[in-house]
Amino acid sequence: MRNLIITILSCAVIISCGPKDTENTMTVTGNVKGLKKGTLYLQHIPDTTLVVIDSLKVEGDGNFTFKTEVESPEIFYLYLAKKDNNDINDRITFFGEPGIITINTNWNTFDTKAKIEGSKTHKKLEEYRKVMSRFNTTNLEIMRAVYDPETPKDSLTQDSLQKASDQNIRRGYLYALNFALNNKESHIAPYIALKEVPDANKIYLDSINNSLSPEVAKGKYGSALQEYLEKVENK
Repeated sequence: MRNLIITILSCAVIISCGPKDTENTMTVTGNVKGLKKGTLYLQHIPDTTLVVIDSLKVEGDGNFTFKTEVESPEIFYLYLAKKDNNDINDRITFFGEPGIITINTNWNTFDTKAKIEGSKTHKKLEEYRKVMSRFNTTNLEIMRAVYDPETPKDSLTQDSLQKASDQNIRRGYLYALNFALNNKESHIAPYIALKEVPDANKIYLDSINNSLSPEVAKGKYGSALQEYLEKVENK
């Protein structure tokens, strides 16, 4: 009995001394419906290389929970190795930040049907992507028309399609730049500048950079945008 009490007390001490959540702790939890066997990986890119933060083997239960410390909002990936010799629909991209983020999805539509909640920055990313998808769809339609055998190949028609494509691309760029400028209090702003329109005129990128709130400016993507602009300036 004495040994049992000592064992229980020792376990209690170990548990109480375990790592505790802080104001920077991100908890990623959720369920992959229908997943019977596979491995989930929480990943991110701290610099230039994709790094695995943690992993979890799934055996008959699609529930999962990961915890990690996040200094500022950044892009994370939830990768599923489901051992079906199919690399399609295997990685969910989301904006991680401190707090509880819930990701619910299905094993066979892992990335396309994922529902992500708990991240304000990710909601901004979804808002941005929803509109940008329209520009991408329009561009695909134009490309189909260009290569459609039934489309006239005369210069007038081809020039018209090229102008439509150029105009659509410009509208997409303007939307991205305006979205960043209108969301200067969010970490989505420097992310868009860096990842979506880094080749935009430096005047516009400077405007985004100078408009960022102090908190966003010192975050991961805010700092990276400042460094990028300094490199461009020194070229």
